[in-house]
This record gives sequence, structure tokens and C-alpha cells, in this order.
Amino acid sequence: MSKHIAVAGNIGSGKTTLTEMLARHYGWEPHFEEVDHNPYLNDFYEDMQRWSFNLQIYFLNSRYRQNQEMSAKDHPTVQDRTIYEDAHIFAPNLHAMGLMSTRDFDNYGRLFEAMSAHLKAPDLLIYLRASVPTLVRQIQKRGRDFEDNIRLDYLKRLNERYEAWIENYQQGKLLIIPVDQINFAEKPEDFGEIIHKVETELGGLF
Repeated sequence: MSKHIAVAGNIGSGKTTLTEMLARHYGWEPHFEEVDHNPYLNDFYEDMQRWSFNLQIYFLNSRYRQNQEMSAKDHPTVQDRTIYEDAHIFAPNLHAMGLMSTRDFDNYGRLFEAMSAHLKAPDLLIYLRASVPTLVRQIQKRGRDFEDNIRLDYLKRLNERYEAWIENYQQGKLLIIPVDQINFAEKPEDFGEIIHKVETELGGLF
């Protein structure tokens, strides 16, 4: 059975960078979040209430198809963000903020429940824990125009939901990386520390 590492974390936490680095280090196949070709993201950040349901359905469909493709392949994969984050963090947060109607949120939830029966959780979930100032700094550093409109309270609420989700995560093995203290993108010794922790958690995979 092929192995599956997933990298979870808030916007700007470094998921894509770590996914790329892990895939390159192990020679595993990376699977990335569809950001550059997402037809709703720019509209969503300009008018969250109007486009929240459309965006979440797009992500749900995209990540479900990605999970099905990974399950069908016979080689290890590293995934940038999981379908569980959409269902347990982003959609509930939009609903709580009044940016997604209860009707749409309930519809979304029922669809996720139907899909989740066909999903296999990752062998290891790596959670990138980062404070809001760190997230803002890294978002500004990568300079995506559509992210200029992200509100600080939105990032803060997402962080709170991530922490609640991680605290109760029981789908598989979990590794938490404190991004405020570890600069894996620029310091080889920090990335080496992550590799050591990954192999400690999943020693039987390598």
C-alpha cells in the first residue's frame, strides 16, 4: 500500500514549500492545492459572502478527486492541504462569520459526509503551527495579488479553528511543527530536524 504524508496549516504557513521539499527529499510525488488555476479565489477575497459556497464546493471537489487519484496510484505521495481542513475549518469558519448561509453550510456538510466515507486519512499529518504575524509576513513575502485583501481577523479565526481541530485529531499520526521557531525553507539544519521527526514517526515507511 502506498504511503501518504499530508501537510496542513493556515494560509501562509509554508505548506507548499514543505510539500515541495519533502517530495524532493524522498522522491515522492507531490500533490498541490489548486491556487493559480482556481476560478473563485480572487472573487472570494473581494466578496467573501457572495463567493464562499462556490469556493468551498470547488475545493471539496478538487481535493476529493486528488484523494481518489492518490489512492489509485501505487507510490508514496506528499499532499499540500487536506480535504478535512475544508470541512472542519474553512467552511465552518465562513458560516460562523456570517459569510456562508446555514442552508449552504448544511448542504456542504452533507456532501462532505457522503464523500468522507470513501476517503483514507493520511499516514502522517504534519501541522504547521504559525502565529498571525508570521502568517502575514509570509503572505506578503510571496506577493499574491488576490491575498492582499485577507483580513487579520480572518487569519486569527482560522488559527483558532486549526488549533481546536488538531487538539482532537485522531485519524492517524500527527507531527506539529512550530513555524515561528523553525525556518525550514532557509535553514538546512531546521529542515533536517523535520526529516528526523518524520522518520521517527513513520520509521517503518522508509
